[in-house]
Amino acid sequence: MTADRDTAAVPAVAVPLTDAADAARYGGKAAQLAAAVRAGLPVPEGVALDAATVERIADGELDGPVLAGGPFAVRSSAIDEDAADASFAGQHRTCLGVPDAAAVAGAVREVWESGRTPSAMAYRDRMGLPATVSVAVVVQQLVAADVAGVLFTRNPVTGADERVVEAAWGLGEAVVQGLVTPDLYRLDTAGAVVERNPGYKDVAVRLDVDGGTAETPTAEHLVEALCLDDGQLVALHRLAERCARVFHGPRDIEWAFAGGRLWLLQCRPVTTL
Repeated sequence: MTADRDTAAVPAVAVPLTDAADAARYGGKAAQLAAAVRAGLPVPEGVALDAATVERIADGELDGPVLAGGPFAVRSSAIDEDAADASFAGQHRTCLGVPDAAAVAGAVREVWESGRTPSAMAYRDRMGLPATVSVAVVVQQLVAADVAGVLFTRNPVTGADERVVEAAWGLGEAVVQGLVTPDLYRLDTAGAVVERNPGYKDVAVRLDVDGGTAETPTAEHLVEALCLDDGQLVALHRLAERCARVFHGPRDIEWAFAGGRLWLLQCRPVTTL
């Protein structure tokens, strides 16, 4: 369904994340990031492409948007995605380490195609969602994380009113894809640490010099070493408190530390309580 690329000379129009508040047009992920940006939360710079624009890029009618910098993270923000009852976790493609603006159109096309795989369509059917797929996309500057992971503002297993943090070296894909057993931390509502349980983190996902990412071996002394210190746990607790003032209900937060700075990558409702 791709047109002749030689005829595609017009760059797609993207909007800054702060302007992507319409979930019906830009999807739940973009809308929630827009709310986070407007609230001053530490979200990496990025733009959103609405579903109609993504469709035209997939068809070859448009090039990718004009962007400065890179590498980029290109993520799905499908219209039904990241809802309270349908996260689409693992169903839609995420392209990390997209090296420059010239490569963004290809990554957008991959994300668009992932919304139409048999697995994604079966998930839609299981969730009782319409068969029509509308995939918007978020493009952000990629955070080259030293350590990353997920933070639940309520325990997703027990429902207890506490923070649960899972962390590993490198990019958070090692945690969300189950490539390692991450460190586990539990914090009470005041931020006090009630559990530290080191995982087994023998690989880390990091940027590849040729673009994309690669799984790299972890130094032996770090495999079972805790990757978050007290100061980082305090920062994560404060991020959870700030998110609670912006969003309603328990949140599933993807985060990353790079060069000592904490970033909020995604913030969606917890769907497993």
